[in-house]
Amino acid sequence: MASYLQIADDEKGHELDLFCVPRHYENDLEKVIIPHGLIMDRTERLARDIIRDMGGHHIVALCVLKGGYKFFADLLDYIKALNQNSDKSVPLTVDFIRVKSYCNDKSTNSVKVIGGDELSSLSGKNVLIVEDIVETGRTMQTLLSLLSECNPKMVKVVSLLVKRTPRSSGYRPDYIGFEVPDAFLVGYALDYNEYFRDLSVSLLQSTASDEKYEDRHFMTQ
Repeated sequence: MASYLQIADDEKGHELDLFCVPRHYENDLEKVIIPHGLIMDRTERLARDIIRDMGGHHIVALCVLKGGYKFFADLLDYIKALNQNSDKSVPLTVDFIRVKSYCNDKSTNSVKVIGGDELSSLSGKNVLIVEDIVETGRTMQTLLSLLSECNPKMVKVVSLLVKRTPRSSGYRPDYIGFEVPDAFLVGYALDYNEYFRDLSVSLLQSTASDEKYEDRHFMTQ
């Protein structure tokens, strides 16, 4: 089972005035849950674990947009640093996809993959899927099913966050940064209705309401 740092349900967090927070979000944020430095420390360790398990072969790092872009960039920086400072190095290429979920009366979860190369190009390759947060896990399970049809050599999933929720399907990624409570988290490119992505330094608990950010639809992964 993947190791992770667990954030307790009763985590008190840190006061906002200890950090630099944009004024236009001050009334929508409650506390800082995971400071940026702690995110970076866990990301560095995840990079080392990934290279340990997948090293020696070409890796295709597949970023799930939009929320994964910040974690993806930092993770790859650590992997590149390992490549530059080790006797062994791993060839690395990148690609980007967007995953959209649609629910209807006939299916509880269907997935549409947008962008990136044709998934068939991943045949015979080692694929690392980089995700920002896994909540129910159903979208990732469906994506993995689609990828399996392309016969990759290996597929691993790394997620910065896994939400502790009764809605979970039971799916767990191969690598996990933090297990977090079933709370509304934003920052570090995680959004609510496309807002809060510019909170790029930490993960914060938010009190934002649908009424204020109702012009866009929020999608749960």
